[in-house]
Amino acid sequence: MKTPRFLASLLLALGLVCAASPQALANIVIRIDKPTQTMTVSVDGKLQYRWAVSTGATAYSTPAGSYKPFRMEVMHYSREWDNAGMPHSIFFTSRGHAIHGSDHPGRGTPVSHGCVRLSLTNAATLYQLVAARGMGTTQVIVAGSDPPGYHAATKIQTRGRAQQSAKPRVTPSWPFQGLFR
Repeated sequence: MKTPRFLASLLLALGLVCAASPQALANIVIRIDKPTQTMTVSVDGKLQYRWAVSTGATAYSTPAGSYKPFRMEVMHYSREWDNAGMPHSIFFTSRGHAIHGSDHPGRGTPVSHGCVRLSLTNAATLYQLVAARGMGTTQVIVAGSDPPGYHAATKIQTRGRAQQSAKPRVTPSWPFQGLFR
């Protein structure tokens, strides 16, 4: 009779030790605040970073909620938005919303097509952090209301709209012009 109690006590103690280990506490919380257009990144409960971001513009809402990232790509090209480059992408909704780097102007204001844009440097830092700790230990929280104006869920651009234009495409004057949107 003493052996099962001893084993139960031992397993309980072992479980408590494992729960208190650094790996068990290795969680990343990425909080995006739409009203202030800021992102904070906490690691193991401690604030590590605060960055300006751009969330969805009017009619391209970044959906509020709590998410787990499910896919990461060092360089993704958006099929919905003219092959726009999305470096260091961390996808967090099944509709294609991601956190990614961008050199597009307007950071700190809601001007994206629904993704969360960071500076190229900050996106690389976040990507490396999530890659090192794991997507399973990462939570993305998008909070707050959208900017004033009409809002709808992000609608994916159709290829027909791009083909309606009769104007020929102009080749950029330098190799990376317009790459990051």
